[in-house]
This record gives sequence, C-alpha cells and structure tokens, in this order.
Amino acid sequence: MKVAVQGCCHGKLDEIYEQIKSFEEKKDIKVDLLLIGGDFQAIRNHHDLQCMAVPDKYKALGGFHRYYEGEKIAPVLTIVIGGNHEASNYMWELYYGGWLAPNIYYLGAAGCVRFNGLRIAGSSGICNKAHYHLGHFERIPYDRSSIRSIYHTRAYDILKLSLLSTSSLPIDIFMSHDWPNTIEQHGDIERLLKQKPWFKKDPDKGELGSPPLMKLLMSLKPKRWFSAHMHVKFRAVVRHEHDSTDNKQQQESHTQQKNGSSSEPTKESESSETHFLALDKCGEHRLSLEILGIEPAIASSHHDGLSYDTEWLAISRALHPNLSLLSTATRLPTPAVLSSKLKKEMKWVVENIGTHKRISDVQQFCRTAPGEGRSENAAWNGQPLWYTNPQTEAFCEMLKIENKVNPPPTEESVLGTPLRKQI
Repeated sequence: MKVAVQGCCHGKLDEIYEQIKSFEEKKDIKVDLLLIGGDFQAIRNHHDLQCMAVPDKYKALGGFHRYYEGEKIAPVLTIVIGGNHEASNYMWELYYGGWLAPNIYYLGAAGCVRFNGLRIAGSSGICNKAHYHLGHFERIPYDRSSIRSIYHTRAYDILKLSLLSTSSLPIDIFMSHDWPNTIEQHGDIERLLKQKPWFKKDPDKGELGSPPLMKLLMSLKPKRWFSAHMHVKFRAVVRHEHDSTDNKQQQESHTQQKNGSSSEPTKESESSETHFLALDKCGEHRLSLEILGIEPAIASSHHDGLSYDTEWLAISRALHPNLSLLSTATRLPTPAVLSSKLKKEMKWVVENIGTHKRISDVQQFCRTAPGEGRSENAAWNGQPLWYTNPQTEAFCEMLKIENKVNPPPTEESVLGTPLRKQI
C-alpha cells in the first residue's frame, strides 16, 4: 500500500494534503495512509495557542481548526504523534489516542494500532532526563515549567511500548518525534553535519536523540522507523543481530492475539534491519514528505481500516493501576508479576473485546472546545478550560478501567480551572 510520511507539520495541513494530491495526479496512484511525525499543532482556537510552548511571535493558528470544525475533511486517513510544539491541552484530552478531527487520528502519548495489516506503534514528545521518571502531573493552567514538561517522554509510556512482543507479529512502522540516540552513527553522518554543522557537539558527546527510543529500536526491531524534530532529511539502517531465543511470553501472547485470523509470514518478516527515515518540516523546497510502498510483515486477511492492537489493549489494562498523575511515579510491578498480569489481561481482551476491534466502533470524533468560529465570547489571551473528551471516556469504558486522565466534569475545579463537557 502507498504510505505518505511527513516530518513536522507545524499546522500546515492544507499544504501537505495538496502535495499528496499533486503526487497522486502525477503518478496516477492513490495514497492509502498519511503519517505525521509530530509538531502537528492541533490548535482549535486561540486559547489553545496559550498551551503551546513557543515564543509569542511564533504562535499562529494554522489550518487545523477548519478540519476540527468540519469545514474541511482530511482526504486521506492521517495518523499523527505529538512533538514539542503542540496544543498540549488537547493532546492530553486524548492521552490514550483518539480522533483529533474526522479522519485524523492521534496515537496518544504512546500507542500501537493496526491498519489493513500494518502494525504501527509510536511515541510522542521528546526526551528530557530530568522529567523522564516523573508521573504525568501537569494540569491546566500550565506555568512556564509545566507547559514544557508536559511533552517530555515518561518512562511509564516507554515501558508500555517495550512490552510489545514482536516474535510472531513484527512492528512494521514505529513513529517518533525525537530521533533515537546515536542513530546518526548508522547513516551518512558526514553529510548530516555538513547540512547541520551545529549538531556536531551532540554526536561527539553521544547526546543526539533519545536514549530510551534507541533501546526500543534495538528491542522491538521495527521494519521502519520514521522521525522528525531535527528539520533535516536523514536515512540510516540499523542491523540487528539474530536472536534465536524468542521470549516465551511473546509467543504465548501472540498465540492468543492471532486467534481467529489467517496470517502467514512474508519474506519481509525475516528481516533483521530497521530502516530509519527522518524528514524536514513542511515548507517550500524542504524535503518533508516521502511516499513509500509498504506491505505488512505478516500478510493478513483483515483489511478493515484502522483497528486496535490487541496486545496494546492488554498492556494498557495491565499497567493502568501504575499510571501516576503526581510528580512521583508509581512503583512498577516486578517482571514476574507483570508477565502474569499480561497473560491475564490478554485473555480478558480476547474474550471481551476481540482481536480486530475497529477504532471507529468505539471512539467517534466529538468537538470539546469551541473552534475558531465558535468563540466562548471571552478574550483569547488566556488558557482554556479543562474539557472531558467522550473518546477517552469510551476507551476507558471499553477496557473497564477508570478514566484518570480525563474525568467527567464536576462543580469542583482542577487547580482553579472549571471543568466543561463537550459542546
């Protein structure tokens, strides 16, 4: 299938979709899926701009609000992750993932989904060592510190991704905004430093990119890895050593996950390489968009669009009690306890949800905050209200877990900010 990959978006959705349309007409093809690697800027109105960590002179509404309002519809299914320049309040509403607008799906702080056989995982944000082991403590109204720490990757979310098993069901695509640490050593570093000479001090110190992401790359061994953030096109190939001792838990997990499906390995599943591609930000004469032909590593008879990854749902249930909303992280279970919990939750998911649950059957797009054309008559210079997102409610109800991140509104306030239902 044809997959379009975009680097940073920076609110320029119209331009990206126009590039894709032009390519389709020129090559007489149809793009099946668009992946956007962060700095998406899902800004619904000027209040959301106050939740984006950029200097005021760079705050621009962009074009997303027209898709949010329904004035425009994304012409191709679009999957996005978050970066370090986002309307973080809206992304937090959909911490578990959900529709930012019709046909535009946010993967969440971390997530894994299936699309017509492709297994796609991703991690939002960028790495900051000082905040990596903290909980998700940030709440509206954000101060000068929390407006930045909110998009910093957390160990909790990386742990969830690390639990994805790949022995029987490989990850076809991994998306991240940040680059995996030392990935530059696996490509043409001399050319990279000619294009971005100010990068040199980071590779020299081994500080370019995210160490947790490189650990994920080495353990998950995805076929392809797409990143953005650095505003430069860069390719690399990471060659993995063959691991002859597959994790027994992974095999058992996928025995349950594949029940009811007809899947056969393809030659691609035997690959021991990860092909890395970083792209530039959207803009004229920038190498920001690439269209690739990608087939699933495991041929599947299920081609029903965007669906949940069964194992990811089990991981989300198993680790839900350990999700901390305080600055201190919750103690995580021991490997033995975690292994037992994952087996139990995989069984629960298969029996109660199934193995090919379409996302649109559970989560439907719903506006929460007003769009730019539906102002609440207040001045636009303040941070917005806290909104409960029905999609997060629906996700939690499906898994029978408490909605910690996006609770229903009450008459109380969150740090002095009134709660609101969707509009």
